[in-house]
Amino acid sequence: MDAGDRPARLTVGVLGAGKVGSALGAALAQAGHRVVAASGVSDASRRWLTDRLGLEPTRPDEVVSAAELILLTVPDDALPDLVGGLAATGAALQGKLLVHTSGAYGLSVLEPAAKAGALPLALHPVMTFTGRDDDLNRITGCSFGVTAPEPLRPIAEALVIEMGGEPVWIAEADRALYHAALASAANHMVTLIAESGELLRRIGVEHPGRMLGPLLGAALDNVLRLGLAGLTGPVVRGDAGTVRKHVDALILSAPEAADAYVALARLTADRALAAGLLKPEEAERLLDALGGNIWT
Repeated sequence: MDAGDRPARLTVGVLGAGKVGSALGAALAQAGHRVVAASGVSDASRRWLTDRLGLEPTRPDEVVSAAELILLTVPDDALPDLVGGLAATGAALQGKLLVHTSGAYGLSVLEPAAKAGALPLALHPVMTFTGRDDDLNRITGCSFGVTAPEPLRPIAEALVIEMGGEPVWIAEADRALYHAALASAANHMVTLIAESGELLRRIGVEHPGRMLGPLLGAALDNVLRLGLAGLTGPVVRGDAGTVRKHVDALILSAPEAADAYVALARLTADRALAAGLLKPEEAERLLDALGGNIWT
């Protein structure tokens, strides 16, 4: 974006300057906006606030008063109470951009503040933030799930592009499903890989990451390029006997992981069958291997 196309430089406040808020605040600062106030509760938040934004923590009402654009970067479950509290206490919201970064929520959660004159935006970065130094770099090139009132769409788009992201428009009614899709892929992947690494350690593999890395890299590349056509393994091959051996081994060694394996194998079989990658008779044998009284 050329300098002449940029919106006016804004003063920015961050409510909840944790991993996400401090990273986005720093990204807006790099784009030329001025982060003037931020709040944080935990010791880690206060550290990120100081290190990334160069600020000392202030009260939420002071953050709202000082800024033209206010980032609400708190956990999802805390967002409704925060917005409701700002509206109920008469915070200075009139004419200010109020931006939350929740994936699951759209604009409805900001309605109490919008009634008080705030300009609501939902800008969700499709990225995982860990609090490490590379968080800011990860914003560059990542998608943002954006929901905005029609008159504010150009502002939402400009803010995302300025931070180095790519805006993707998500309808209000689709926010929960949108976020479920992302969380299922990213969060559950971490759990599955960590579980796989632990199982390999139990049988004496000293460096499971070295074993898993090339395999998982290839699998990720396959699915992103080919979709379900990139699926490999015993389920898509119809190897019911192998799948049953997996289930039996997990029941004996890691029963807490067996339920997840069975559920995911069934989903994989269903998807492979629907895509024509698995024959009906193979799917039936797989479901038999996964069903029955397998927990005794």
